[in-house]
Amino acid sequence: MAADGNKRKRPNILVTGTPGTGKTTTSSALAEATNLRHINIGDLVKEKNLHDGWDDDLQCHVINEDLVCDELEDVMEEGGNIVDYHGCDFFPERWFDLVVVLQTDNTVLYDRLSKRGYEGAKLSNNIECEIFHVLLEEAKESYSEDIVKALKSDNIDDITRNVSSLTDWIRSWPPTS
Repeated sequence: MAADGNKRKRPNILVTGTPGTGKTTTSSALAEATNLRHINIGDLVKEKNLHDGWDDDLQCHVINEDLVCDELEDVMEEGGNIVDYHGCDFFPERWFDLVVVLQTDNTVLYDRLSKRGYEGAKLSNNIECEIFHVLLEEAKESYSEDIVKALKSDNIDDITRNVSSLTDWIRSWPPTS
C-alpha cells in the first residue's frame, strides 16, 4: 500500500502499458464499475496545456511531468483515482496502491496501432517497448514489486476479466494486514 494510503478512503490505481494495450478501455470500464475517477493523462495534458510543445517525430505532445504532478497532487491525496498513462516513472510512489501494467501480444498490438495510423518510428518504437517489456520493468523499478501487477489484454474477454478482478480488489481495499 502507498505510504499515505491509510489516510485515503479509496485507493489510487495506475493503469499503464504500451499505447494500444487497452489502458483507456480498461480504465473507463473500471471507473464505471467502481465509481472511481478516471484520469487520462493524455487528455489532461491537452486540456490544461501541461506540455512543452509538440514532437514531430513521435507525433505527440512533450508532457511537462512537473506540471502534471502539480496538477494532480491534491486529487491524488484524496484517493479514488484511476490514472491512465503509458509511462509511470515520474509519478510519486506514494500516490498508488496498485500499479497495473497491461500487456498485449505483439501481433494484436501491431494491428491496433496500425489502425490508429501509427507508422514509422512511432509504430516500431511502441512494438519494441512491448517486446522488451519496457513498461513492466519501469513499473517494477519505480514502485514496490508487491503492488505491480501485469495483466494480459489481447481481447474483450481479457479486458472483462481484468475489470472484474480489479473491481474485486477495490472492493476489498484497504488490505487487512
